[in-house]
Amino acid sequence: MALTREQMAQRVARELKDGYYVNLGIGIPTLVANYVPDDIDVMLQSENGLLGMGEFPTQATIDADMINAGKQTVTARRGASIFNSADSFAMIRGGHVDLTVLGAFEVDVQGNIASWMVPGKLVKGMGGAMDLVAGAENIIVTMTHASKDGESKLLPVCSLPLTGAGCIRKVLTDLAYLEIQDGAFILRETAPGVSVEEIVAKTAGKLIVPDDVVEMTF
Repeated sequence: MALTREQMAQRVARELKDGYYVNLGIGIPTLVANYVPDDIDVMLQSENGLLGMGEFPTQATIDADMINAGKQTVTARRGASIFNSADSFAMIRGGHVDLTVLGAFEVDVQGNIASWMVPGKLVKGMGGAMDLVAGAENIIVTMTHASKDGESKLLPVCSLPLTGAGCIRKVLTDLAYLEIQDGAFILRETAPGVSVEEIVAKTAGKLIVPDDVVEMTF
């Protein structure tokens, strides 16, 4: 059975390490804020100028002026800092973010990512994604394995305009956790109840299936 958005966020949260500075992109990545393990301390960064983002607010804690880059209302944890977006991008471009979690439309076997534009559709621009993929060495992409039409999003070559080239090494989909090495996707984990055969069928790019693939637990 495919992972829910919340389960995908839970799985990504396991990649967090104590002391990390982490940028969460728009969409599924923002949910990771709700699943930070209690035994570690991480600082979540938003490119509009917030370092120390907390969980999503309740009705009692909501502040309409406290938003993330996707204009969602958020909370600020104890010790948080608010600053202008120029300082935020200096932090990103200077390589001071330990982990970036992004959504995507496509990823290919060379680690290229397309996440900002579908030709013929109105877009507001690339936003901070280009800076995030250029300034971070540790990036996890979260997305569905295939489109609503069943077309694979894990490709031999991206067909959409690129956000960044050769920058992606880890991909978590609703079906699997994969790494990208030497021009291939390497299957590391399957979602509970999802067969290797289904993942193979829905992966258009070269896929390597090692003998030690494990099933995710929650």
